This record gives sequence, C-alpha cells and structure tokens, in this order.
Amino acid sequence: MIVILDFGSQYTQLIARRVREQKVYCEILPYNASIDVIRGKHPAGVILSGGPSSAVETAGKDDVYEPHPAVFTLGVPVLGVCYGHQIMARMLGGKVKRAPRREFGLSKMTLKSAGDLFVGIEPKFDVWMSHGDEVAALPHGFKTVGATENAPLAAIANTTKRLYGLQFHPEVSHTEHGNDIINNFLFEICGEAPDWQMAGWVARATAEIKVTVGSSKVLLALSGGVDSSVAAVLLHEAIGEQLLAVFVDTGLLKAGETERIRRLFGKRLEDSLITVDASVEFFAALKGITDPEKKRKAIGKTFIEVFEREAKRYQGVGFLAQGTLYTDVIESGRAASGMAHVIKTHHNVGGLPEKLNFKLLEPFKNLFKDEVRLLGKELDIAKEVVGRHPFPGPGFAVRILGEVTRERAHIIAEADAIIDEEIRREGIYDDIWQIFPVLTGAKSVGVVGDQRSYEEVLAIRAVTSVDGMTADWYRMPPSIMANIATRIVNELPNISRVVYDISSKPPATIEWE
Repeated sequence: MIVILDFGSQYTQLIARRVREQKVYCEILPYNASIDVIRGKHPAGVILSGGPSSAVETAGKDDVYEPHPAVFTLGVPVLGVCYGHQIMARMLGGKVKRAPRREFGLSKMTLKSAGDLFVGIEPKFDVWMSHGDEVAALPHGFKTVGATENAPLAAIANTTKRLYGLQFHPEVSHTEHGNDIINNFLFEICGEAPDWQMAGWVARATAEIKVTVGSSKVLLALSGGVDSSVAAVLLHEAIGEQLLAVFVDTGLLKAGETERIRRLFGKRLEDSLITVDASVEFFAALKGITDPEKKRKAIGKTFIEVFEREAKRYQGVGFLAQGTLYTDVIESGRAASGMAHVIKTHHNVGGLPEKLNFKLLEPFKNLFKDEVRLLGKELDIAKEVVGRHPFPGPGFAVRILGEVTRERAHIIAEADAIIDEEIRREGIYDDIWQIFPVLTGAKSVGVVGDQRSYEEVLAIRAVTSVDGMTADWYRMPPSIMANIATRIVNELPNISRVVYDISSKPPATIEWE
C-alpha cells in the first residue's frame, strides 16, 4: 500500500483518490503517526500532504508539524507535496523562507531534467500552486528538477534515496499531467501494481466491523441516501440481526421518502429496519433558528435524542453507525491530522454532542462518494439507490435559508419533486451529480391573474462532480430550465420567481448553507 501522512490539507483525500483510481490501495494517517505504525503498514511508498501551516513559522518551536524523521530512512520512496515538500526539505538540511510573492492558481512549470518522476511529460506544463512559503536552499544530495517563475525550486529530487518534493499540487485536476506524475511515483518509483479492487475492501471492512462490534447491537442512521443505504447493507451483511437500521422521518425529507425506504429495504434488511416519525420534534428544535451552523447542531442533537430513545427499546446497543464520507470529515475539520480548517459542520460529523452514549462506527469515513457507489454495486444494491443524487443529512433544513417551518419544508419538497420529475422525463438525471431547490428567504414582486403578488424567490442549484470536493455548475438546456421554472411558479403559489445558481466549487460550496 501507499501511506499518506496528512498535514491538514483540504486536498489530502484527493491524493488518496488519485492513488485509488489507479487501483493501488492507500491509507491516510496523521502526520505525527509513530514510525512503528507506519512501518507496520509495510508501505511501498509515503506521500506527505500539503497543509495550512507554515514551515517557516514552526521552525524551532515546540508545535512543529513534522513527520517522524525515520520516514526518510525507511528505504521506501517519499513524495512531499506543497507543505510536505517544504517540511521534507527543512528536515533534511535545506532552508525554507517566505516567498517574495505568494502563488495561488496556475503557474507554468519548466522542467530542468526529466527524471523518473517526470518520465514521458513535456518540458513545460501548467501546475496548480497554493503557497506562501518556498524552499530557498536544497538539502544535501538533492537537485532541482523543475521551476516556475516565482518558485525556482518547485520540483526537487534525491533520486539515489528516492526522495521527491513538489511545490505544486499534482492531485488537483487543474495540474496538467498530474495523474501522470502520480502514476510515475506509484509504478515507476514505488514499483506498485494496479491490483486493488473494491471486493478486497469489502472483505477487509466486513472483518473489521465484526471485530469492532463484537456482540453489541449497532444503531444505524438510515437516511435513504446513497451513503447510509450502502452502509445499512454492508452492516447487515457483516452482523445481521445485530443491526438496527433506524429511518427517522424528520419532516425535512423528499416527498414519499418513508414509503420508498420500506419498499427498497423492507425485505433485504428484514427485522433490522425501523421507521420513526419524529417530525414534530425536529420542527420544534429548529423553531426560531436562522443561523446555518446552529441549525446543523440542533439537528444533530435531535437525531441523537431520537436514537437514544430508540436504543432504550433494545438491549446491548453499543454503537451508532453513520454513512459519513471523507468529504464530510474534511469540511468539518476532522481530518486525520486534526489540523484541517472547518468549512461547515456536518450533522453526522461535527454536529454531534460532546457526550455521546454510543461509540461511533463510520465505515466510509475514508471513502469518496463515487467509491461508495462502487461499493453499492459490489453489494448488488439496486441502481435506484446507488445512482441517486446526494442528499444532505440535515435534509431540506440546509436548503431553507432563514427559519425552517413545516410549511416551508412542504413547499421545497414539492419544488424538489417537480425538478426530479422534469429531469427524469428529459433523460438528464444521470448527467447531473446533484440538483436541488433552495428557498432563499428573499421575496420578489410578481403578477398572478392581474394581481400583485409578493412571494419567495426559489433558486435551483445543479452541479457536475465526481466526489463533491470540486464541482462545476450544470449547463442545463434553456428549454428544460424554462419548463421547470414555469411549473414551479404555476403549481406553487408561494413562489414568485425562480433563479439558477451558476457558482462553481470552489469558491462556493455545493449547499447554500
């Protein structure tokens, strides 16, 4: 396998994605993992991620964000990316300083020598930079491999010891030949083979779940989305009747969701499926709250209260399982290093109360959405489930700006049903990674039957993506867009205007809250 040491970069899991896309298994460990733990993984290579810290500011201080020095003498190749490049250079005797000019975005890389990391790559290509520090002097035994206008030591190498540093991010899609560079590291330098399969992950995960759970019962938050649905089937395969898959109707879900859950999972999960209508509790918990972070925490707290109440009906419940993905973990600042910045709280990650009467079981916390879809196919789960668009754990609460009420939840569910029906009719459902309405809270003047109306503005957000880490807005054909907008304003009297969101991620997130 490949070991990735995480220094808190928002892109750490993208490195893992690029590795796994080549059918090479990898695991992410915190940057300060002990050398015994790293050695125990028997890695074929180690990658040091980027991160938000400064290699200049931490020099000589107690809170130094460094890997164990023995990482560089394990006898396996090491690739440092951005901060990983800088900290490797500094630890091995080089110098790092503040760059005269920070670099954020595309820069032109010029190779000074091809080298094994750049085999088959043209001498000039675009790279994605995101740094304020730079390597100012090479460690002993290193040579300069490539440079940009603002970073003269943008790619360095000690080919004898197989140590490599890149100031840019090869894992980001904006870097030309980024995949080629990673492939060269995996196959040419580390000598890996493309033989990792999801079937192997299933076998390993199932065994780990059995050992972790023992004889305890596991309470699963089954939302009906891809992640929790696949988690339910995986857990049922692993522990059978020890699973209690609880579907909670929060009142914030898609229209007809409870009936859909019973139809899809009633037979496969057998007596493990439990449905609970807790909508009254959730609307009460959200009453008067308009701040998005407070909404997420209120939802997380209410979920736990419902689960704890359900758990009391059964003996031996020791775990709460969730379909948490690594994208959720990253955005909630709970990456392996513990250093990632919080972008937003996810109710199934950062929204949980500090005191929890269960142990958490998150089998997908190191997987991306597309990997969970592959897992679903491996488990022979219906395409209706694994091909479904993502839906947030807090439901429509984070798509209703301002106070969440039962009336507004009903309006947005109706708008969502119209959108879903139209894109399926037009055959573009699978072209879109996610599409949803947003009640903006803004009001707009309209004309209905020659009379003035003053109702809410509804936004439509549609994006294309692979893993949710980055996304682009979907170029919907105007005729389809017009049909959707016309139906919404005609069928929902509370909506006076429909707008279309054309923001990419970044800088925007996919959800509005």
